[in-house]
Amino acid sequence: MARASVRRYLNNLRIERDNAELYAQLAALGDDERTERAYRRMADAEQANAAFWESRLKALGEPVPATRIGLRVRVLVWLASRFGSEFVMPTVARLAHADHLSTPVDREGHRDHFPGAGRPLSDSGLRGQGGNTLRAAVLGANDGLVSNVSLVMGMAGAATADKAVLLAGLAGLVAGACSMALGEWLSVNSSREFYQAQITARAERLAVAPEDSRQRITTIYRDKGLDASTAQALAAELVQTPRAALDLLVREDLGIDPEELGGSAWTAALSSFTLFAVGAAFPVAPYLFAHGREAMLGSVLTTAVGLALIGAATSLFTGRRMGFSIARQLTITTAAAGITWLLGHALGAAIG
Repeated sequence: MARASVRRYLNNLRIERDNAELYAQLAALGDDERTERAYRRMADAEQANAAFWESRLKALGEPVPATRIGLRVRVLVWLASRFGSEFVMPTVARLAHADHLSTPVDREGHRDHFPGAGRPLSDSGLRGQGGNTLRAAVLGANDGLVSNVSLVMGMAGAATADKAVLLAGLAGLVAGACSMALGEWLSVNSSREFYQAQITARAERLAVAPEDSRQRITTIYRDKGLDASTAQALAAELVQTPRAALDLLVREDLGIDPEELGGSAWTAALSSFTLFAVGAAFPVAPYLFAHGREAMLGSVLTTAVGLALIGAATSLFTGRRMGFSIARQLTITTAAAGITWLLGHALGAAIG
């Protein structure tokens, strides 16, 4: 039990130190005083948490390890310095929220030492703008790589000629990228059309039944902690400006920013096409320069490199250790490619 506690305390200490350094660096990169102040406050809170776990280790007679900032933090800070803090904001928010949710089981005592623990990062006024670009990029490339390496291995297992494997791989790249792009375009447009219809419906209701909207706004303010008279007064004032009232209703009832509505469908489609194609290129590229067994081994090696990069990038927004993420990525993809190779080999022998 003592050794298990030590391992848990060391893991908690590592998390707190990483978080403290990440928030401190993001504070230094802050675009405005409010953001900088919020990150500084969070960094101080995480530093206090680290001191708490250091004290628990000392109480058990264990040495406190020197501070070593993890690669995940260094990469996130580098990305924030190049592309702005908003680029990594959704990832930081997700990691912070995951840490808070783990408090009751894995991080004994943490809630007592973290002001407002358990509250999502967005409550601190640091809500990310738009989607998680980093996460979407990694997952898009992963889809392309896994699907195309399975296709290439299936064709290779059937003892198909190199030219046929290459053509199949390129066809899989183009077809998959086009499918992803079209799907993303339809998804963004469908989402926008749905929310526009919802906004129109609420605008019409506000116009024909302002009293109902006033009562709904009153309820919203009451849920936020205001007393009845104050909530009623604010609601009565707000409905005098229909545009402002509609903006509040849309944000609170639908959870969206009416100024954004999902972003550009064409940008999303182009991004999906490019990212899928980049991932799908890893397993097929060796067949452009090599033949036979050399091409297949080259495909395996380039795929392994791609999977390692994707696994490392995945660890940035999951919070898991990089080695674990890479090993999981390799294991799952190896299983998928192995199954398709065996099926291709069996079908090739049967059709023969």
